[in-house]
Amino acid sequence: MVRRLLDPDPATGQRRFTGRAFRYTGYQTADLAYAITGHSAQGATVHTGIALVTGTEDRQWLYPAMTRGTDTNFAYVFTTPARPTDPRPGTQPAPELRRYERIRRERQGFPAAQPAPGPGGPEPREPIAVLADVLSRDGAELSATETRRRNLANADHLAILHAIWTAETRDARHDRYRELVTAALSPGHRQPLSHRARWLFRTLDAAELAGLDPAEVIRTAITSRDLAGSRDITAVIDARIRQRIDPLLPQPQSPWASRVPHLPNPALQAYLTEIAALMDDRTRRLGQHTAQTAPAWAITALGPVPADPAARRDWARKAAPIAAYREMYRYDHPADPIGPEPSRQAPDQRASWHQAFAALGRAAGPDVRAMPDGRLWLLRDSYTTQTAWAPRHVGKQFRLSRLGAFDAALGTIRASAEAAAARKAGDHDRAARHEHLAASYRTMRDHYQQQQHAFAQAMAARQEWEQATAASRRLAIAPSTRILEHAAEHDIEPEAGG
Repeated sequence: MVRRLLDPDPATGQRRFTGRAFRYTGYQTADLAYAITGHSAQGATVHTGIALVTGTEDRQWLYPAMTRGTDTNFAYVFTTPARPTDPRPGTQPAPELRRYERIRRERQGFPAAQPAPGPGGPEPREPIAVLADVLSRDGAELSATETRRRNLANADHLAILHAIWTAETRDARHDRYRELVTAALSPGHRQPLSHRARWLFRTLDAAELAGLDPAEVIRTAITSRDLAGSRDITAVIDARIRQRIDPLLPQPQSPWASRVPHLPNPALQAYLTEIAALMDDRTRRLGQHTAQTAPAWAITALGPVPADPAARRDWARKAAPIAAYREMYRYDHPADPIGPEPSRQAPDQRASWHQAFAALGRAAGPDVRAMPDGRLWLLRDSYTTQTAWAPRHVGKQFRLSRLGAFDAALGTIRASAEAAAARKAGDHDRAARHEHLAASYRTMRDHYQQQQHAFAQAMAARQEWEQATAASRRLAIAPSTRILEHAAEHDIEPEAGG
């Protein structure tokens, strides 16, 4: 017979027990002991073991917990999760939506919808099923050899290889940029680069990917204007370089094996050479795998896989940079090959995207790469002529007039209802005020509707102009990038607004 221990007496601090005793059943004899974890029970031996299983353990835990008792072992199993965070899978609607639906029904004169009964917890499972899940869950730690073998197998992925490449080459690339900036500055302006150097290095990386010499870009940015009075020389240099290279596109990149930087550490140099060879080999195999599987995005981008061996190899060669970009940056859209162009904030990803984009073939649109500079300037100046007679874009005014007409209509309904209620109550003065207010709302609604009709006609004319001048405007816009590229190549300052 046992009694339950209570909290100590608040006045004296002495132990307190329940006045009612009960029989301690379940087995013939019992030894009072402390509850311990299954892992700390390893090596211990008792005549009766009691294990509390919640369902989240693994078989490495369950084995010592169920084998410590020499006579009897019990398992008390939770058949439902102790604290389920969300008993229903999937997303849940916002609570405000239910409140909105109730108010909407009340305004329409319908009875408010009864809230659906809340979902209950998950159905209880059989204890043996919970124990079976625990036995199937392996929590053993891998050995050093197994861990190394698994890491090597998982490393055959461009996302992992590229992360290793970036981590190992970033410091060397940044040190080189820092030395170039320091060497180009005059002795009076030489100072440690500020925290904005990270953005400057990113801009220089984009300039190098665009085919420019970073040393020449830095020298031109520093000598273009005086640096006297600059509060942050690093930020000033970054702004000058970015203004020049933003219009430029990344150039086609060479294989990874030819991009290995020269490092003072021979071991690191050899390691990066091996990583580059793995990335080139992985890119080639991705093209071959794409030709074998023919996913939807590849068919959309390159057409069906040819049956001729030579044409098939050429098809796989074109698919390789596209598949490499998808794997490197984890783009998994089933039909779209490469998605939208990345921003300039990610120069490496943008260069890989343009490498894949070039493999897709020529894009639909005018090709101005072979045009002389005079023809480019003439086409660009035609944009002003095309846009001079464009109807005014009144989309914002059209939206505001439509919202104003809607709000005025609601005000009319509300004021009319208030006037009717006041008239029934015999308050004719208040009814007259609401009727006057309703008439004002009706006048406002009519005015907004007239504006809405005029703006709708203006937007229709705007759409007709856009359709009529779409081809000529594209032809006028296309030379702008090429003109900026020529200006950057020959160190020509582009015109304002160019």
